[in-house]
Amino acid sequence: MIGKIIAISELNVKIFLYDNQQVEIKDILTATLNNQLYRFEVVSVDDNIITTIPFDSVIGLKKGIEVSKTSTSLDIEYSDFAVGRVFNSYGESIDNKPFSSTQKRGVYNRNLSLEEVDVNGEILWTGIKVIDFFAPIRKGFKMGLLGGAGVGKTVLIKELINNVYMTLRSNAVFVGVGERSREGKELYDEMEESNLLDKMCIVFGQMGENSTSRSKAVYSGLTLAEYLRDEKKQDVLLFIDNIYRFVQAKSEISNELKNVPVENGYPTTMISDVSEVEERINSTGNASITSFQAIYIPADDMTDEAVQTILSHMDGQLVLDRKVAEKGIYPAVNVFRTTSKSVDIEVIGEKHFHLIEEVLKYLTRYEELEEIIAVLGIEELGEEDKNIFYRSRKLRNYFTQPMFVAENYTNIPGKFVNIQDVLIDVENILTGVYDKEDESKFLFIGDYHGSFVQS
Repeated sequence: MIGKIIAISELNVKIFLYDNQQVEIKDILTATLNNQLYRFEVVSVDDNIITTIPFDSVIGLKKGIEVSKTSTSLDIEYSDFAVGRVFNSYGESIDNKPFSSTQKRGVYNRNLSLEEVDVNGEILWTGIKVIDFFAPIRKGFKMGLLGGAGVGKTVLIKELINNVYMTLRSNAVFVGVGERSREGKELYDEMEESNLLDKMCIVFGQMGENSTSRSKAVYSGLTLAEYLRDEKKQDVLLFIDNIYRFVQAKSEISNELKNVPVENGYPTTMISDVSEVEERINSTGNASITSFQAIYIPADDMTDEAVQTILSHMDGQLVLDRKVAEKGIYPAVNVFRTTSKSVDIEVIGEKHFHLIEEVLKYLTRYEELEEIIAVLGIEELGEEDKNIFYRSRKLRNYFTQPMFVAENYTNIPGKFVNIQDVLIDVENILTGVYDKEDESKFLFIGDYHGSFVQS
C-alpha cells in the first residue's frame, strides 16, 4: 500500500502518499472495496498529495481506503490478436469472446521522430469516384469528416474499409469517442454482416461512460493503428468518431480538477492535447496511418476554438450534406465544401487539376440556372447554358456510386472505379461526347465508357 484516499469527487480522487513512495504521472493506482476494484490514473503529484482521475464510477468509494500501485501504465493488446476484436478505452476486450493476451503496449509510448516521418506519401485511391476526383487522399493524410446523422456517413466508412482492404489487404481501426451504446452495437453488427469485422480493430469510449473513458479511447485506438503500421507494415485507415468529443472530455476533466479554462470553457492544454493525438497520425518510410475524423460542430459554429484547433491539423475535409442526400445522390458529398491539399497540379497532374476546376465551374453555373429555369423555363436559356445545364445533371448523377457494402439493400453490384476511367468519363461529359445519352444512364454506375455502348 502506498497511500490512502482523502477526497473524492466524480472525476477527481485525491490520495495522501505515505513516506518515500515513488509515483509518477500516468501511473495507475488501485483500491478494492466490497470486492470491487477501483482504478485511478495519476495526473499530478504535489509533495505527498496525489491528484488522480478515476477510470470508472466512484459510487461506493470511501475516504480512508488504502491504495496500491500497479506495475504498468494504461496498455492495450499489441499483436495480431487485436484484429477483429472490440476493446474499451482501457484496452479490455468487450465483445464477449474468449481473449488471451500475448503482448501489450502502453498507449502513450509511441512518438515519431522527425527522421521517421514521411510527408511525401503516394495517393491512396479509394475507388470511390467523388472522393478520388474532388478530394484525393495521400497516405498519412488527416481528413475531417463533417455531416450529421442520416446522410450516409456509416455506409461511406464501411465502403472505405472494404475498398482499402480489397486493394491493399490493409486492416482498419475504428475509434468511437462519445458514441451512443446503441450506435456502437449497430456498427458492430453491420461490420459483422458485411464481413468487415475480421479486417478491423474497434475501440469504444461510450457516451454513457465517464470523461476519463472518453478521453482515453483515442490513445488506445492509436496504439492499435501503430501496431499495424510499424509491426505489420500496413497502410492503415483510422476512423475517429468523434474527435470533438475527445476535446470535450478533456475539458470536463480539467474543470473538475479546478484548472482555469480559456474562453468557452476549453482547457489551456487544448492545443497540446490535440497535437499529441494528431502528431501520432503520420506516414513512415514503411507504411502509413491515414485518418478520417468526424468533427462535431457545436451550434453549427465553424469558428469555435476547438473546431478550429482540430481543423488546423487536417489536410482536407469531406462534407456530407443532407440537401444532397435529399436529392437521392449517394455518397451525399457537398463538392463545393469538400477540399484536399492534394488538389495541386504537382500532385495530381495538369489534366485532373483542370477537370476539377471545370466541373466546379459547371456545377456552380448549374445552381444559378436552376433558379432561372424555375422562373422563366428552360426554353429561355441560350444554347451554351442549355449544354451546361444538361451536362451538369449528367455530372451530378455520375458521381453517385453503388457500394459493395450496400449490395444487400440496393441489389446493385458494388463498383470500384479507377481514377483514369473517372477522368475519361468526366472529360467526355464536359466536351459533349455523351450529349445524346439520357442522364438517367449515369446514376449509380461505375465508369461509363466501359459500361455502355454509345448510341
